[in-house]
Amino acid sequence: MNKSMLALLAVSALAAVATSAAQAAEANLDCKLKYNLTGWSLIYKHTTGAGEVRCADGSRMRVHVRAKALGLTAGKWKIDHGTGAFTDVHRITDVLGDYVQASANAGVVKSGEAQVLTKGPVSLALAGDGRGVNIGVDIGKFTISR
Repeated sequence: MNKSMLALLAVSALAAVATSAAQAAEANLDCKLKYNLTGWSLIYKHTTGAGEVRCADGSRMRVHVRAKALGLTAGKWKIDHGTGAFTDVHRITDVLGDYVQASANAGVVKSGEAQVLTKGPVSLALAGDGRGVNIGVDIGKFTISR
């Protein structure tokens, strides 16, 4: 192998390492969701609300949240000041879309939720306290849109 071929290989290897490092740094964008929602269920679960996504790079986006699910569930509730944390986000728009949801819940007067949702490589951990009456288990989808 001649020197120019070795130099070309070295430059290519350095470019690949730099690209991988840049992509890894992008993937670590820390984004959080703050939300409020209301919902009801009687076998069919329907929840709607609004919130804001904020990322460590300073980007912000107002969002609508909604969930639809089926299961053995009944109740009516409201969650105020819920929070969520995303993983594997490259840019703020990666948080938009449909997440797979499965939940089990129970509450009288004080209600709450804690669940982890996923859509491909992006995951969302939700936590919130509220009020209402609810009991059941369900599976469905949780959607974040503009």
